[in-house]
Formats: sequence, structure tokens, C-alpha cells
Amino acid sequence: MSNETLQAIRGMNDILPDEAELWLWFEEVVRDWLASYGYRNIRMPLVEPTGLFKRAIGEVTDIVEKEMYSFEDSLNGDQLTLRPEGTASCVRAVLQHNLLYNAPQRLYYSGPMFRHERPQKGRYRQFHQVGVEALGFTGPDIDAEQILMCARLWKKLGLSDVTLQLNTLGDAEARLRHRAKLIAYFEQNLALLDAEAVRRLHSNPLRILDSKNPAMQAMIEAAPKLMAELDEAALTHFAAVQAILTQHGVAFEINPRLVRGLDYYNRTVFEWVTTRLGAQGTICAGGRYDGLLEQIGGKAAPAMGFAMGIERLLVLLQEAGMPLPKPKIDVYVVHQGELAANLAFVLAEQLRDLGLRVILHCGGGSFKSQMKKADASGAKLAAVIGDDEAAVNEVSLKPMQGGAQIRVSVQNIGATINKLIKQE
Repeated sequence: MSNETLQAIRGMNDILPDEAELWLWFEEVVRDWLASYGYRNIRMPLVEPTGLFKRAIGEVTDIVEKEMYSFEDSLNGDQLTLRPEGTASCVRAVLQHNLLYNAPQRLYYSGPMFRHERPQKGRYRQFHQVGVEALGFTGPDIDAEQILMCARLWKKLGLSDVTLQLNTLGDAEARLRHRAKLIAYFEQNLALLDAEAVRRLHSNPLRILDSKNPAMQAMIEAAPKLMAELDEAALTHFAAVQAILTQHGVAFEINPRLVRGLDYYNRTVFEWVTTRLGAQGTICAGGRYDGLLEQIGGKAAPAMGFAMGIERLLVLLQEAGMPLPKPKIDVYVVHQGELAANLAFVLAEQLRDLGLRVILHCGGGSFKSQMKKADASGAKLAAVIGDDEAAVNEVSLKPMQGGAQIRVSVQNIGATINKLIKQE
């Protein structure tokens, strides 16, 4: 057996305690924000049948063709996949458990997703998303509300330099007409297409519009526009979304080349982007997917959702100068001597019963070394116990940010600590 030190898989990262404090803070902000709009939590498995994603996302997408972690179950031969995104799993769960039988649903989930991509800043093989899905709502109001939700979150987080791009993909018939015109146009310009575009030409020509190849940009710009194919209902829906956003002061840019990478979208699509993350500038994206429930075997129902990349948002927050939050510790219990050790255990549990956050020093050491650890912990107070204090059931309390040390009985310590903490 090799003695080589084992390391995490490239692109699947450890989140160490200092950074995890920022994750916990972010998750708390997000939970409060989602609760304020009436969204409820749903939790799906990390592993799903491979067929779910092939049917939902589309077999000729980059995700299904190149990026999924798929494998055969060694027990029964089932084809399984680590989820590359959350919408398909959420819709599968809604259908399986008949959640739409008597009311629309506002749902959210968070957790890891997996894609076999080349790791780079803000893009990892295991990455984390918060996903928001509203199922059973037909009107443009839910589209606009979800975009307004995002604007509120950016404000809560103190993020600037985030802009909204908006488009509509219309309905299925319009997209079919547009698809046929796109294929004919690209066939006329075959000599200008790169190898990837040629490969997509008949399977998924809409994705050619998303190409970043500089040599193709002028030709793509002149391609037939989907907007010209939209029927009155889709245009009216899109106009209503824009009107609500304008009414609430949310600025946006209409980007006719915004097509999203998944086949299930229709009508409203949007992306929130920043210039501060280089090529990985999209921090949140989503849209309407009215055909997906029927596509994966359920009854047709309207739906709208979005997802945001947690890693990208946290990088953005840190680059904007946000410090890592410190753990909130109320009391660090310092003790030396056998009698003191016994009392320290009792005291720590007593203080936790009062709802305080307490670190009990373990491992021995001098008072001086223990006080250094108390200071490094960020605790507001040190509770200092020697055998002399323990003999008379007393504790010395020292404010860590300066102030006189006082000695109190264990019986009265809760009220004294609360008073000292409130003075901080």
C-alpha cells in the first residue's frame, strides 16, 4: 500500500472552518430571504436515474454529452448520474409525490451539483447551488417576482456591479419555425462555422448563437431572430414582465442571444451577470419551463425557476472586501487544578443551558497559554477557575475586550454574564 498523502479530487474542494463561517452566514441570509417570499425547502437525492437528465436537459446539450458523472449500479445494472443541476430532480420529486394535486408550489433547495468540467475560478466539478422553483403559476407575475427576489438579495448582500439580461424564447411552435430558419441560414454560411458549430447544426442550432468564437460573431449577429417568430401571447407575456420590472425600478438589458444551456426553457429567460469574475460572469440564471413536467412523464403544468452559484457569489462578496465572519463565542472557560476542572465542566453545561455559546478549555496548560487561546477564540468573556475559586464555588469573569475582572458565585453567574455581554 502506498504511503502517498491522499488529496481531494481536483475541482472538488474542502471548505475549511474559517471559510465555512461565510457559507453559514450566506445560507442563513438566503433562508430568511426565501421565507419572506413564501418558498419552502425540498431536498432531493444526489443520485438520479440517468434518463431523467437525458429527457429533461436534452441529449444534445454539453451537460449530457460531456459533463455528467454517470455510472452503472454494480448491484442491478441501473444507469445512474450525480445530479448536474437541480430543476429536473425537483420536478421529478413534485411529480412522484403529487405535490401539485391541490395547489401551486413555491419550493427551494440547496446543495452540491456535479459536472465534469475543467476546473477554473468560480467553476468546479463539485459546485453548490441554491435553486428556486415555482410550479403551477401561469402568469408573468411569477416571472417578474422571481427577478425582483434576486434584486432584493443582491441588495441584502451589498452586491453592486450586477446587471440583469432578459430575453424570451417564446413557445414551442415559434421555436420550431426559428430553428428551421436558423439551420437554413447556417447552412448558407457553412464555411464560417467552426467544428463545434457544425456538430450542433442539426441537433441544437440554437446553441450556436451562444458561441464565443470571435470569428463567428458578425455572422451570428446577422442570424434570424427568434423575436420575429413570436406570437401575440408570448409577446404580451414578455411585455408584462418588463412592465413590472420597470415599475419597481429594476434595470435590464434585452439580450436576444440569451438562450440558456438547457432545452427545457420557454418564454422568459434571464441571467444576472457581473464583470468582476472574468469569463464566469453569470452568478444567477433561470427562466420559465412550462413543458418540462409533461416532458418527464407528468401532466402539463407551468413552471418558473432559477439557480445561483454559491461559490461564485461568495468570491464576489470577498472580492468586494467582505471579511470572513468570526464564530460567535460568548464564554471561554479557563481552568487549572482538579477541583477547578470539575467545576469548569459543570459551569460550561450550566451556561449552555442558558443559551450561551461556550468553549471549555481541554488539554491542560498554564493560565497564560489558556488565556491566549481564549483571546484567539473571539470569546466575549473568559470564565477563569482555579482551585481557590472552585473551593468556594466562585468564578472570575474577565471581559476580553478590556474591563475589570470580577469574581462572582456560580449561582449568580448567568445574570452577570448576560449583563456583561449586553454592555459589549
